[in-house]
Amino acid sequence: MREIITTGAEKLGLEITDEQTDKLIRYAELLKDWNEKINLTAIKDDEGIAVKHFLDSMTVLCTDKCGKKVIDVGTGAGFPGLVLKIMKPEIELTLLDSLNKRINFLKAVSEELGLEGIEFIHARAEDGGRNNALRAQFDTVVSRAVANMTTLSEWCIPFLRKNGYFLALKGPLASSELDEARRTISILGGKVESVFEADIPHSELHHKIIIVKKDRQTPMRFPRKPGIAAKLSVEQCYKLRK
Repeated sequence: MREIITTGAEKLGLEITDEQTDKLIRYAELLKDWNEKINLTAIKDDEGIAVKHFLDSMTVLCTDKCGKKVIDVGTGAGFPGLVLKIMKPEIELTLLDSLNKRINFLKAVSEELGLEGIEFIHARAEDGGRNNALRAQFDTVVSRAVANMTTLSEWCIPFLRKNGYFLALKGPLASSELDEARRTISILGGKVESVFEADIPHSELHHKIIIVKKDRQTPMRFPRKPGIAAKLSVEQCYKLRK
């Protein structure tokens, strides 16, 4: 695992210390231990964790859009947020997830690794985005494999301050999802800046990071309460309330 992590980071153009590598290896051990008690990941082998979780998460740093204050929405087992914190300790990180069991795992990992400057939030994204303590407070929002781009944009863009960036880690369906989400992104105050092509080292995986810049404030009625998005699109809601 050590060699995969170190050479993979180098192939991504990232510097990684022995201490950071040690922390990632310990993170993997804790992930496997906790995964026997609660469902955290379907990927259980060392190589898979190193490549599909750690190196995939590191690609966010290759975009050069990871700011000082970062929130990982729907963080799950801590990807990509906790990896970003290990690689870039100076960021102020918030990890938000709807399941308290996962939050407890993330707290345990952070304590074991001696990570500081992390806030843990047990909440749904829709509720977090309506909380004034979190809304429009972040330079960067990251999210990986949580929902389609249309839904994800409604959940994530409200957390951003103006001129902040939303980085959505996506797989092969990124282009079609983005086509469907462009109007929603605009309504929410965002503008698609680019799509970063991310080749994951030590694999044939080719992922994409959709980069959205927030250039206007999100209308106060978004994000909507849980369940409403499934009944009425953002565009329909926007037209009804104009």
